[in-house]
Amino acid sequence: MAAKHSYKFCFGPWNLSEGQDPYGPPTRPAQTFEWKLAQLKKLGFDAMMFHDDDAVPDVDNKSPAEIRKATRELKKKLADAGVAAEMVAPRLWFDPRTVDGAFTSNDPACRRYAIERSLRCIDIAKELGTDLIVLWLAREGSYLRESKNARRCVDYLVEALDKMLAYDKKVRIAIEPKPNEPMDQAYIPTIGHALALAQLTRDPARVGCLIETAHAILAGLDPADEIDFACAFGKLWSLHLNDQNGLKFDQDKPFGSANLRMAFNQVRALERNGYGKRGEYVCFDVHPFRPTKVEHWLAHLDNSRRTFLRLVEKARTFPEKEAQKLIADRNYAALDQLVLEHLMGR
Repeated sequence: MAAKHSYKFCFGPWNLSEGQDPYGPPTRPAQTFEWKLAQLKKLGFDAMMFHDDDAVPDVDNKSPAEIRKATRELKKKLADAGVAAEMVAPRLWFDPRTVDGAFTSNDPACRRYAIERSLRCIDIAKELGTDLIVLWLAREGSYLRESKNARRCVDYLVEALDKMLAYDKKVRIAIEPKPNEPMDQAYIPTIGHALALAQLTRDPARVGCLIETAHAILAGLDPADEIDFACAFGKLWSLHLNDQNGLKFDQDKPFGSANLRMAFNQVRALERNGYGKRGEYVCFDVHPFRPTKVEHWLAHLDNSRRTFLRLVEKARTFPEKEAQKLIADRNYAALDQLVLEHLMGR
């Protein structure tokens, strides 16, 4: 029997957050990027993911030469630490020009800004040695249906993707869908929408997706099914594992924290599809609980990785032959108990 592959792990600088939320200030002091980078390797992670302004602070006010210089300095820090850059994402939801959407703004000047910033993001990714651009279409939606023409907005999204694909013939774009928040309703809420949009672009083979556990749950979907669906198309290029306690705000809980069985089935889906064999990373988009003390600041990341690896063991030791017999007999009550007892360590 061939040896099972091992996984590579990743997180972003924002996953060591300071505890600020819409209702209160930070609860922990800010740490430097260098400190966060050092923690990444200590915890056994292999890569870091970036927004464009994580990589190059104040990116909008820098010249192309200044962006190159800052990116090369970052690349050296990563190389010295033995850390790869997994992806870069343009942050298209902070600037005042994206208040009513970025690619789908009603203002053509704002749409131009969003595209230009995305092209600079590609420059940054190329310098960092990654071909993967992630698009979280945070404000591509509407608060009021009457405020935008949703049919026209599909054309705007395709136009933006096409310009990015034409700008760099090697870049891959992974769309990270989410059904809501910060918008009331998003135009690309699920993986199905993302992959359908890809087919309208000039090069569908270079447009894939990123699945986040919490986003699938917020859409009322099972993340494991979304993983299987994306993998059926060969389009799952990145992954944000976390957890979510129902249809609330995006909680980014540690992986498996609220739904251990759901987490188990996500790992099973990754295993059966060979996720990671082509260099993909398992990323944890998780945040510390707000009351967390400074001395426990890293636990949510360490715990997510530990839970994932334990569930890999559970997936690989699942009594499949016994399960198949129960499935053939339609004895789903026994199958249900088999899964529960396997997870509880029978």
